[in-house]
Amino acid sequence: MERLVINCSSREKRFAFLRDGKIEKLVIDRPEHHSLVGNIYIGTVTKVLPGMNAAFVDIGTEKQAYLHRNQLPSYAAAADRQKNINSFVHQGEKLLVQVEKDATGVKGPKVTGLIEIQGTYLIYLPKGHYLAISKKISNESTRDQLRNWGNQCKMEEEGLIFRTSSENASETDISTELEKLRNKFRQLMQQVASHKKPGLVVQRDHFSGLVTEIVAKMNDGEVVVDDIGLKKQLDHLNEKVKISYYHSKENIFSFYLVEHEIEKALKRVVWLENGAYLIFDETEALTIIDVNTGKFSGKTDYQDTVLQTNLLAAKEIVHQLKLRDIGGMVLIDFIDMKRGQDKEKILAAVKQELMNDEKRTKVIGFTELDILQLTRKRTKVSLAEATQVKCPVCNGTGRVLSPETVAFRLERELLEHRYGDFEAALIETTKAVQAALLGPNGTYKEVLEELLHFKLYFSVTTLEEHTYSIVQFGNEAEISIKAADNGIDT
Repeated sequence: MERLVINCSSREKRFAFLRDGKIEKLVIDRPEHHSLVGNIYIGTVTKVLPGMNAAFVDIGTEKQAYLHRNQLPSYAAAADRQKNINSFVHQGEKLLVQVEKDATGVKGPKVTGLIEIQGTYLIYLPKGHYLAISKKISNESTRDQLRNWGNQCKMEEEGLIFRTSSENASETDISTELEKLRNKFRQLMQQVASHKKPGLVVQRDHFSGLVTEIVAKMNDGEVVVDDIGLKKQLDHLNEKVKISYYHSKENIFSFYLVEHEIEKALKRVVWLENGAYLIFDETEALTIIDVNTGKFSGKTDYQDTVLQTNLLAAKEIVHQLKLRDIGGMVLIDFIDMKRGQDKEKILAAVKQELMNDEKRTKVIGFTELDILQLTRKRTKVSLAEATQVKCPVCNGTGRVLSPETVAFRLERELLEHRYGDFEAALIETTKAVQAALLGPNGTYKEVLEELLHFKLYFSVTTLEEHTYSIVQFGNEAEISIKAADNGIDT
């Protein structure tokens, strides 16, 4: 059974698509993280980079957009495509562009000059110069029929992509939609004429668009939404699906146990049902996934245990890639397999699971070190990037200095002040650093004070980070009074 749970009761909008009780897609839309994908801008080329065959375009956003030569309408129309980008665009030129990929890290958004206008059956590219058919339409007779019809109807400069839904649509329905999309583009060009500065021309409601798309494709089940306005929009979209309004006090995600799944999707460790587990490490450059047997020992020989664990892991890994919306390069370190046929089974399992992924993926294969490589198209930030920030203590490394390391640093700094013109020092630090500095039961305190020729007083903090601060040097009477007033450990 399919179920779409939509939470729109706060500024953060969310939806989860579940099949047989398991989340297959999760989208979180926050005001500060609105996706720009699909938005259309009028931009000005600020820099052309012949060495990269690319250009930077000012579209009025914080970061300039990146545009590759192959995404220019002038390139798509050219007879000779071997020429450098300088032959197709120049600095200062105004361009209509559409965002393909959101800004991530230090990189600005990635844009294309080949504008796409979405319909139910078609994606219309006014300057696309090509025709394509969804790979999910497998019937060759239907593909040939659509291809012939498309070549007859489209003008030479136009591009058409037949969506999966066109497989069962009539030519009349598709023709009517094509004309609507052409009119939409004409209206867009009228809007562009009034824009003199770089900026937004058409903003796509990414969240509502995704919801509508999913509801239209559902075969059965229900949609539960906590916003009456959105319910009314969806009411007659798909007769096969029941649309319900949720109005209880408890948050809709909590009621349908989705909140718990989000928490699991943000964890580094994911347990498999047989006791094995996965470790996810996301970086800006790539994602590394490690498979471990954990508590699973199996009941047959070791290689069969490894194969069964890796097969289970392959299925869960693809599920997590979709749930976490991880894009870019992915490296998977499966448990070592000695038999070549086992690796082939894992490769086939991963490819099979990825067939249901809406994002474009490519499985490269195993490296010489038996690491499986694959890529998944990245269009926006992942779930982790959207909901988490770098740890202020470790700055995203996942590791912090040990109490011993900080204690030895403190000791070295104190030794720089030995024989100073004072009798005592007040130090603020954590209990763990103090214990590491003074040794078991404070046995090293007396030795250290003798080396320093001054007394040590400590103010213990409850900070998570192991750090220290030498608050004050002075005479012992002064510091001991301050210590007594503040309940400081001596």
